[in-house]
Amino acid sequence: MKHDGPVPIDIRLMNLAALALGVVAVALLAGTVLAWIVRSPALGIGAVRVVGDVAHNNAATLRANVLPQLSGGFFTLDLARAQRAFETVPWVRRAQVRRQFPNRLRVHLEEHRTVAFWGVASELRMLNSFGEVFEANVGDVDADDLPLLSGPDGQAGEVLATYRALAPVLGRIELVVERLSLGPRGSWSLVTETDAQIELGSGGRDELVQRVEGFVKTLSQVSARYGRSPQALQSADLRHADGYALRLRGVQTTDVKSGKQ
Repeated sequence: MKHDGPVPIDIRLMNLAALALGVVAVALLAGTVLAWIVRSPALGIGAVRVVGDVAHNNAATLRANVLPQLSGGFFTLDLARAQRAFETVPWVRRAQVRRQFPNRLRVHLEEHRTVAFWGVASELRMLNSFGEVFEANVGDVDADDLPLLSGPDGQAGEVLATYRALAPVLGRIELVVERLSLGPRGSWSLVTETDAQIELGSGGRDELVQRVEGFVKTLSQVSARYGRSPQALQSADLRHADGYALRLRGVQTTDVKSGKQ
């Protein structure tokens, strides 16, 4: 029997409830299917592409060492955890891990670039170009002419910056800095490639550079008086306010007034 009047409110409510239940059921079913798809072994990590710096680690070795530490599929893998896992590999400074659809990871690596050795011979580590101390196989370093720097680990960046400031100054008289040290009380000292020991004293970087520049300006003249070259330098003490004391090979200790203007 046909009713032309309005549908009673209770029937409309029942229809809306049925529709809502249907929508919820469909959503739950879709969520279950989606969760199954996301966790499906078919959507696991099928390949890892390693790009960037691989001078000390080849891609096959990286995959073999890191992948066993990872868990999850393509969608569920924790990228931050994967990044940390790659960054635990020796020589790796930074890693960026990205998903590549449908089942690949792309890993971009930045390796440490060694610019100096750090510490003492018994516990030798390395210093990268950012002034960061890191540990790796010292035998993997290709260059054999890197300086040895030392000091508190928290001051590694400052020690490197000071070395970079002083080395070209001494290079003007062909003295190569082989070792630079910052003592626990803030006193600096260095040793040249010719085994000359120079006490620099304490002070900021600019102050040290000024002190060494004054030394360099007069060393050639002083050594020439005794028939020597700057390479004959055996030791020097720049901690004096108005000059410095030095010893040349074959010559007694000499006091020289500061070359500052």
